[in-house]
Amino acid sequence: MALKRILYTVLLSSTLIVVSAVPRIAPAAEYDIDIPGMHAAIQFRIYHLGYSVLTGRFNDFSGAFSWDKDNPGASSVNVTIKTASIDSNHAERDKHLREADFLDVEKYPEATFKSTKYNGDANGGSLEGILTLHGVSKPITIDMKYIGEGDDPWGGYRAGFEGHVTIRRSDFGMTYNLGPRSEMMDLDLYIEGVRK
Repeated sequence: MALKRILYTVLLSSTLIVVSAVPRIAPAAEYDIDIPGMHAAIQFRIYHLGYSVLTGRFNDFSGAFSWDKDNPGASSVNVTIKTASIDSNHAERDKHLREADFLDVEKYPEATFKSTKYNGDANGGSLEGILTLHGVSKPITIDMKYIGEGDDPWGGYRAGFEGHVTIRRSDFGMTYNLGPRSEMMDLDLYIEGVRK
């Protein structure tokens, strides 16, 4: 019996040593996208009739992301865009873009992106997720680049990224003919977040 007690004590001690030696992975930090400070942008580019490039942006969006450069695989992001906030710097064109030929903002007032997986390292990679636009949800992959992070002058901590993805308009039910080169649309994302 004494031998059993000694063996039990040795095994228990060894187990505790092994468990305590296993590093604990802290959860990724949570950030709010800095919309109040206008340190974020969602912009688009599309060919107009194949003769020029039309650019614009969405002025009203919100979101949050999680990030840990020591464990980038745990990263995630959620963004909601108010589609009526589309701004191509031309009032009549923006009115048309809000109508049923394009975004149909009365029926689909929001577009959303929710990530499902990040593949890459602390410098950048690909962010997979589901984009819901014009009432259609499709998987997309955003090419992401890490810009930097650190303390700000106001006592906060910030992290910033840029991203790019090209989508096909018809995949999301928008088939209004703008010419064959206008089928694809580029989205450029510039995101800065403030750690919660």
